[in-house]
Amino acid sequence: MHLTFAATYDPDADASYIYVASDQANGDAVRQQHVHCDGSDGQIILDYDRDGRLLGIELLGASSLLHASALSPIEQPETGS
Repeated sequence: MHLTFAATYDPDADASYIYVASDQANGDAVRQQHVHCDGSDGQIILDYDRDGRLLGIELLGASSLLHASALSPIEQPETGS
């Protein structure tokens, strides 16, 4: 089995989102689970669909959770300039 993950990183918000399901739509995430991280100021939030399948992983304070080399290649969301 081959899995492909996509991710975004917003340096202004210091937030990252790792897409586990490639075909997500707004409103698909109906349940969230907050994961405690010892020794970090960051937060990890798991998004699940109505069938209990993991859709994505949100990282708030991403720079405290991920090494800088992991953040630099992540796609940054487009801004409406």
